[in-house]
Amino acid sequence: MTIDLMTDDPMTTDFIIVGQGICGTFLSWNLWKQGKKVLVIDEAQPFSATKVASGVINPVTGRQVVTTWMAEELMDFTWDMYNAIGADVGEKVINKRNIIVFPPSQQMRDAYDKRIGESNSYIKEVLPVDASGYNGQFYNFFGCAEIEPVWLIDLHPLLHGWRKILKQEGQLLEETFNQEYFQVFDDHVVYRNIKAEKIFFCNGIDAFNLPYWKNLPYVLNKGEALIADIPGLSPGNIYKVGNSSLVPWYDGLWWVGSSYENSYDDNLPTVLFKQKKIQELQMHLKLPFTIVDHLASLRPAVAVERRPFAGLHPLKPSVGILNGMGSKGCSLAPYFARQLTENLIENKPLDPLADVKRFSRILKM
Repeated sequence: MTIDLMTDDPMTTDFIIVGQGICGTFLSWNLWKQGKKVLVIDEAQPFSATKVASGVINPVTGRQVVTTWMAEELMDFTWDMYNAIGADVGEKVINKRNIIVFPPSQQMRDAYDKRIGESNSYIKEVLPVDASGYNGQFYNFFGCAEIEPVWLIDLHPLLHGWRKILKQEGQLLEETFNQEYFQVFDDHVVYRNIKAEKIFFCNGIDAFNLPYWKNLPYVLNKGEALIADIPGLSPGNIYKVGNSSLVPWYDGLWWVGSSYENSYDDNLPTVLFKQKKIQELQMHLKLPFTIVDHLASLRPAVAVERRPFAGLHPLKPSVGILNGMGSKGCSLAPYFARQLTENLIENKPLDPLADVKRFSRILKM
């Protein structure tokens, strides 16, 4: 089905969702599952930030090897949500993996040792150098640790599968959102000839060019990754060496990355990143490898407390946002899309740590 923008007859829908990345996909899917009419506006070449994402949901983070925010709740929740949306799009989009970590120093090895046995730890085992079983594949200086469970999301079939359903239902408008065609009223919005109760901006960095959200304290992070062919490396695990993760990719290849830089000249792949990652692979990997691609993109994150933006504008109750997930989009987007849906339909409260109204003062400027 196609949407006719040339007719004078208005089209009505319950919600307009701008952007069909991970946030727009889960928000539109949750509303659709609740019987709501949605229209997703997304350009014909979608998923710019998702192209560089590894799809890993890792419950452990940082040099202190701490459990991530909400990990215990999110791990079970995301497993259920990805299986549910996967069933609707006809794809297996989530798989259980572990991460085999090769600590780069004795200090990091000690950090992993310290977490063993803690009640909320996902560190399951730390092996000495001579007992790890990976010495034929990696230069193993300080043994290895295992993080388990870890989820690996197959993002491309998920996003393309949901896009196919949107097209079939006549709920996708393939164009870049144009502010000139947009009108905001207290109880509805109009885009072109389409009237909706509310609109939500899930379109990544482009949302912050709009007058409603330009004052939010966001920061753009640049992510880069290499795609490598590493014959002989088992795809049953994810591996972490130095500052790099090696994640099973498509067509038997490996995703190698990533960087998250706040200072950059543009959104293009850089020679320096490529050189550093190749040197890191040469230092840690015994197997031969070939670099076949180099990816880069920008993604927004919250500049202050690293929590997402979700909810309705304090001055414009028909305009909302679900955005700013940073590098945690695969785990946070499903959770806050569900919470936002329950807020809209059942008037359940949003988590105050994510509710965009926490920035009411600057949004009213």
